[in-house]
Amino acid sequence: MTLLNCDMGEGYGIWRLGDDERIMPLIDIANVACGFHASDFNHMRRTVVLARESGVKVGAHPSLPDRQGFGRREMKIGREELANCLIYQIGALKGFLEAEGMVLNHIKPHGSLFGMAARDEAIAHAIADAADVFRVPLIGLIDTAHERVYAARGHRMMGEFYADLDYRDDGSLIITREHHAVDPAAAGARAARAVGAGVIASVGGVDIAVGRDTVCIHSDTPNAVDIAAAVRAAVDEASGAAKTA
Repeated sequence: MTLLNCDMGEGYGIWRLGDDERIMPLIDIANVACGFHASDFNHMRRTVVLARESGVKVGAHPSLPDRQGFGRREMKIGREELANCLIYQIGALKGFLEAEGMVLNHIKPHGSLFGMAARDEAIAHAIADAADVFRVPLIGLIDTAHERVYAARGHRMMGEFYADLDYRDDGSLIITREHHAVDPAAAGARAARAVGAGVIASVGGVDIAVGRDTVCIHSDTPNAVDIAAAVRAAVDEASGAAKTA
């Protein structure tokens, strides 16, 4: 069964981003921001509680240290420094999970870090260095440095595709600073094709092979709730197994 995941808890202080309360019951696993691109200690705890109440498993969504750019700007950073940066963030979330009687389910790097690790093995190794500490699965893209490095390091990878982002013809993700509204029906159709056939169309009409372990949507997309509902229905129908409440 393909699991639906969403990036969550991306507010800060008095600011809220995304309708986590309405999205959470529609997903299987949540990627919770860990403070370096968004979130803070109160938002992290609140998001963990919301996930627990909805029966949703929680993974860490660590970022480059780039709150101003929402983690969607690339930067130069060495392997050891990056690994330490990730361990710091994941460890903070793990503390809140333990406080709520939950366990860390997975690690999914955020934004530009995710994109950098797909093509740069040194970055992927830094992520694996952090994963060595926590020993949970990683979410990544098939046929990239994610898959090569994580497998070589003995880490299980959940192959992911995106229902609300575009892909270039070479299979790489187009990561933008801000996400615009997406047609829910189109996102659902994209997800259904990915689950059924293992491919999605690039911006140039090229079929791109994608992993089918999990599909991602983003809570900061303006119509994210509608997208989540459409993708949930499409994934359930395509996989033949509805999510139990």
